[in-house]
Parts: sequence; structure tokens; C-alpha cells
Amino acid sequence: MAGLDVVALVTDQPPSPVPAVPGRARHRTPLLTHATVTGLTGRERLTGVSLRHRDGRTTTLPCDTVVFTGDWIPDHELARRGGATLDAGTRGPAYDDSYRTRATGVFAVGNLLHAVESAGTAAAEGRAVAAPVLRYLAADPWPTGRPALAVGAPLEWIAPNLVALDGSRPLHDRFTLRTGRRLLRPFLVVGQDGHLLHRERLLPAVPNRSFRLRGDWLDRVDPHGGTVWITVH
Repeated sequence: MAGLDVVALVTDQPPSPVPAVPGRARHRTPLLTHATVTGLTGRERLTGVSLRHRDGRTTTLPCDTVVFTGDWIPDHELARRGGATLDAGTRGPAYDDSYRTRATGVFAVGNLLHAVESAGTAAAEGRAVAAPVLRYLAADPWPTGRPALAVGAPLEWIAPNLVALDGSRPLHDRFTLRTGRRLLRPFLVVGQDGHLLHRERLLPAVPNRSFRLRGDWLDRVDPHGGTVWITVH
């Protein structure tokens, strides 16, 4: 970023409850919260970014460069064209603890599954999928009728999002979740068809960052039951 004058950082999220470090405020780039980018202005080159604030105000920031970051759509084009069922939350292929999608013989790992994780996570998933692939090539049957996992607001998605009930477990025996708003100390409840499967108090969670839920309740899921819901209480 050398030689660049950063005009502002823009987010639709609320301000952080963590106070600024004394003495640093005058050196910080302006952070515009509760704001949404609605357009880019300019003809031959970029001249500004149009914003809409939560109170209805609209403004334009003069600039000649804009960088987008945050949550992304998974790299799911080939999976979608191949007929793999997409999960409504992650917008990537629905898959189970062994990275098996609903399309027989099709496995999925890495940034194909959900919003961007670290390279280390993608590499770990690549290593973990090797054993299920070898079992499938050795005529291990493809599971059918796997209950789906779903989340209630403000949670946005959970991954994996299918339950195979064949003894497999998610990576590090943890499910990955994202939230749409800041959660101070979320108390998560896992249930299926009115039956309580698990309860867990977690550390604070913020939007655009993953957090984890233990998977030691999987053996209590009814393979013939309905969707397993994860909700915040």
C-alpha cells in the first residue's frame, strides 16, 4: 500500500465495541460502518464510490482505486454445471463429513465449499479427503438419505451441511459456522424434530470470520429424521 492515500474502509457492519487504542486514532484510516457500496462513478476511469448509509443518507467518496474484500461466493461453477446440489447458506455444494456431495462420486474441498478460508485449511481438507476417495474407489457405497444441517438467523451457514452417520467426523471434529452479526457469547442449540441433540456456549463471534462447533453429538442424529437445526439462544 506504499504511496497510496486510503480514503476510507467501508463496511455494512456496526462499529466495533472494542475502544480505539489511545494515541492511534489520528493515524487510522476512516472506518465507515453501517454503509453499503451502491455504485462506482466515472467514465474512462474510476472517480468515486457511491455509498448508502443506514439512515438513508447517500454520499460519494472521491477515489481512483477500490478494493473489495470480505465474504465471497465459492468457486462452485463446475460443481453447479455438473449437477451437484448447492447449499442455500454456503452457496457451495452440500457435502458431508467425508466431503461427499449429493452427486455420486463427486467430492469437494477447499474454496469450492464456502467462503474463503486459509490456505492451511484448504490443504488440510485436501489431505483429509484422500481416505474417503480411496474407500470409494475400493467400492465403498455412496450414502443416500443423509439429513441436512441448517442454521437459524443470525447464523448464515454451517459446514459440512450433510450428516452421513457412518462414523465419519468433520475436520478436527469441528463444524465451521458464520454469523451475520456480532455475537457476544453465543449459546448454540442443536436439535432435530423437536429433540435436543447438543448445547454449547462459544466464544464471541463476528461476521466474516469462521467459528467452530463441536461434532461429538453426531451419533445422536436420527438417520431417518428431518433437518438438523443449529440455532442461537
